[in-house]
Amino acid sequence: MPEQTAMQAKMPAKIWIDGQPVECRSDMTVAAALMQYQHQQTHLSVTGQPRFAVCGMGVCQECRVSINGQPHRLACQEYCRSGMVINTGLGGQS
Repeated sequence: MPEQTAMQAKMPAKIWIDGQPVECRSDMTVAAALMQYQHQQTHLSVTGQPRFAVCGMGVCQECRVSINGQPHRLACQEYCRSGMVINTGLGGQS
C-alpha cells in the first residue's frame, strides 16, 4: 500500500460507491469504506455468488472492484482518496 503522511491520514474523503456519494476518511481502505456503508459485496463469482474481502491483505483477491475505471483493483489494498469512483458492478453505475 502507498505510504501516507499523518496529515493525509486524517483528511476526510468523499468517494462514490456504485454511484452513491459517501464520506469516509483517507486513512481507510476501500474495503473498510464498503463495510462502513453496509456494502459487503465487491463482485459476483463466475457462478453468480456474491463475493467480498476474505483475507484483508490482497491474497484471496475476493475484494476486486473497479476504481476510477480501472478493473480488478484490490479494495483492501487501496486507501480512499477524495473523488475516487468505486464500482462493484452490483449497484448503480458510477
